[in-house]
Amino acid sequence: MQAKMIIKILGLLLMLYSLSLVPPITIGLIYQDGAVMAFVTAMLLTLIAGSLLWYPNRHHKRDLKIRDGFIVVVMFWTALGLVGALPFVLEEEVPISITDAIFESFSGLTTTGATVLSGLDDMPHAILWYRQQLQWLGGMGIIVLAVAILPMLGIGGMQLYRAEMPGPSKDNKLAPRISETAKTLWMIYLSLTIVCAMAYWMAGMSWFDAIGHSFSTVAIGGFSTHDASIGYFDSAVIEAIAIFFMFLAGANFALHFRAFRSLKAKPYFFDPEFRTYTLVLLVGVAISTLYLYSQQVYDTLLESLRYGAFMTVSISTTTGFGNADFAMWPGFLPVMLIFMSFIGGSAGSTGGGIKVIRFLLLLKQGAREIQRLMHPNALMPVKLNGRTISERVMSSVWGFFALYVATFAVILLALMMLGMDQVTAFSATAATLNNLGPGLGDVAANFGGLNDPQKWILTLSMLLGRLEIFTLLVILTRTFWRA
Repeated sequence: MQAKMIIKILGLLLMLYSLSLVPPITIGLIYQDGAVMAFVTAMLLTLIAGSLLWYPNRHHKRDLKIRDGFIVVVMFWTALGLVGALPFVLEEEVPISITDAIFESFSGLTTTGATVLSGLDDMPHAILWYRQQLQWLGGMGIIVLAVAILPMLGIGGMQLYRAEMPGPSKDNKLAPRISETAKTLWMIYLSLTIVCAMAYWMAGMSWFDAIGHSFSTVAIGGFSTHDASIGYFDSAVIEAIAIFFMFLAGANFALHFRAFRSLKAKPYFFDPEFRTYTLVLLVGVAISTLYLYSQQVYDTLLESLRYGAFMTVSISTTTGFGNADFAMWPGFLPVMLIFMSFIGGSAGSTGGGIKVIRFLLLLKQGAREIQRLMHPNALMPVKLNGRTISERVMSSVWGFFALYVATFAVILLALMMLGMDQVTAFSATAATLNNLGPGLGDVAANFGGLNDPQKWILTLSMLLGRLEIFTLLVILTRTFWRA
């Protein structure tokens, strides 16, 4: 293990992150409603900490191995979640505990959107901007941003990229060099954010709200600058814009790249994951709309469609915006939406959950096993778009699914052991492990009423979900440290 190289990279990344505190400082100076000194202090502390880690090892140069990449990713996300809590701790107008501050920071960076804060409408603009910015940076992964910059400093990024983007995601390398891949991803990400912000502004949001909500929309985060979330604006046009960009952000970004490069929609139509992703959302919208209308929750079919479609897309893509309190909807609907969040977004997207491609492969594997009951000796490979999926990939998908379910069960039981009721424990675990945000029961409004041990467990759950479990758990194995 390249300890000095890992410490050097960690220092560089913290120094890089300290620069991201300049925009909140600027916002605070513009609005003159507080929090400027909190961000200045946090920026200096982060810059000093990064410098102390980097400076003694600045001349050390070694190639990173895959194991080193995993360590850097886990260490950096942990360190970033901790230093990201500094502005919340230092700002007196945000009276929360250290535990709450760390929970909020990790929730933002992992794009979970579960919050312990209330009274957002009266908070300093710098704090509100910072929460949205946290999600935007975490959306594509600040590590992916870093691999576009670190090569210029003489540090390779492939190992970081592999650790940050686990799972059977397709077309990871959009360009020959890993730095070019990261730059391409970020250009697509940035372009979607700008277009989304302009659409929100044209629909009636202020420029501050438009940019802030574009951050959390494209990042599939769900944080808002208002307690009522998107429902604050009470605008069908704004909700339609949000649905469109949540849908785009939940798709594989490699598809956006190929479609943009060819100026054709063909890559979307011929991608099996995208077709499945679209079908799942359409079926969910139809069920939600018809059930809300049949139960007379809303007076008209059009109104049922407005709220049913928005909440279905928001929950299914693991964004977590709200234009209605879905926890109060009757019958099975709230639980159905929570279950849809387990599928989540596509591989290579900013969404959480198991990912659509894994869900699709699990369905095909299940169908194959049923067929094998009738033809036990037949060779029946799993195929996508005519291509055979290797047994190595299928084994990985099954392993991930088993570990996901086991992790969910352990977290659920731990929360119940600490006094949480079953409904709250189930939804809180789903909301954090799937990087969703809103839940049911005692966490329907926010997570502020939970006790500290419960919040720490859920913070770990958010990190596990963001790094797709394997990246974090692999460093806890004896095999990892023996290698």
